[in-house]
Amino acid sequence: MANQKFRYQCNDCGTQYAKSEVKYLCPVCAKKNTSDLPPKGVLKTIYDYQKLIENGFGFYKLKKNNFLDLLPINSIGSLPNLKIGNTPLYSIQEIDHASLPFKLFLKDDSQNPTYSFKDRASAVVSAYAKEQGYQIIVTASTGNAGSSLAGICAAQKQKAVVLVPANAPVAKLKQIMMYGATIVPIKGTYDDAFDFSIKITEEFGWHNRNTAFNPFTIEGKKTVAFELFEQLGQRVPDRIFVPVGDGVIISGVYKGFEDLLKLQVIEKMPCIVAVQAEKSDNLVRNIGNTDFEIRKSRTLADSISVDVPRNFYMARDYILKYKGEFLTVSDAEILEASAILSKNTGLFAEPAAATAFAGMLHYKNNDQLKPDTNNVVLLTGSGLKDLKAVEHLHKLPDAIVPELENLKQLLL
Repeated sequence: MANQKFRYQCNDCGTQYAKSEVKYLCPVCAKKNTSDLPPKGVLKTIYDYQKLIENGFGFYKLKKNNFLDLLPINSIGSLPNLKIGNTPLYSIQEIDHASLPFKLFLKDDSQNPTYSFKDRASAVVSAYAKEQGYQIIVTASTGNAGSSLAGICAAQKQKAVVLVPANAPVAKLKQIMMYGATIVPIKGTYDDAFDFSIKITEEFGWHNRNTAFNPFTIEGKKTVAFELFEQLGQRVPDRIFVPVGDGVIISGVYKGFEDLLKLQVIEKMPCIVAVQAEKSDNLVRNIGNTDFEIRKSRTLADSISVDVPRNFYMARDYILKYKGEFLTVSDAEILEASAILSKNTGLFAEPAAATAFAGMLHYKNNDQLKPDTNNVVLLTGSGLKDLKAVEHLHKLPDAIVPELENLKQLLL
């Protein structure tokens, strides 16, 4: 195990495994799992940090080799030939013509190939599957992960099979089909699709991309932490607002900064703020609970609408260990945040991404962001993926005869 590039560590029991010993979940902890509770046994990918330190792998050298030493693949050439990651970080000085006393940065991951943050995970999962000889990858999705896997697999000449709830946004379903993936609508929830995809994996031996179930989804998503550190001049931001559903994105952000901590590149963890829709708060509401309580999720932010957060235990442990913060926002606040974001910045985010911005606005309006602090909002997906969610915010004006008087009336 010592000679391998990485090993696994169970988030719950702490057992370490060699790459050849396990694939998805800790076999001991997974035996106790039931479909109505978050799974235990999610694996964390661990690298030989001490050896990297001894070899002089500071941030500059890690960046120079595209962070290959902190990824579970053998070659950067295994990744798709698409521009994934290295997304823009925009500095925003004012909102609604009022100057901000703090520094605000927006990380726009809608600029990934399939217009969402999920491409980071799909790229690493696809690259690993390619190196291991898998031709078919299956996943459950509310839309973004599925369209991401479909697009990445199209670029990689792999086959994607995507299970989705039948009520997922049509734009996302169409996107999946345009990439040539096999789409399987499920009569049920995302959680039903997730459980069925595991059965398919066991039956056919296909590679599975499911969030948390596949530990490399976290490894792909952690790359945003490396980029933020670099884009902020090799400084750790004071706060990062992250939209939360399953708990994988926030775990990925933590994991990226934790890797840098273990490599002694940074000295502190940023304060990471988990933001959930108040009608889909099964992760943050249970952080301090002894017994996990599920409430049916009913939010317009479909990408983070989750009954059973699959990475609950890792996300909870990270938040508690590093003194993270969390809050919920209403669907009305999410829609308002989406409108404020678009009108002030020119960035149109889907409701799940706008959830993080709504969390930042809550902190701003309650004077919780100190002057001169660096605050980052992760914008995880494009608003074009779910136009239905915002269609009632604006009414298209009636058509006019093209005469100046009619235009003047319209402009009044």
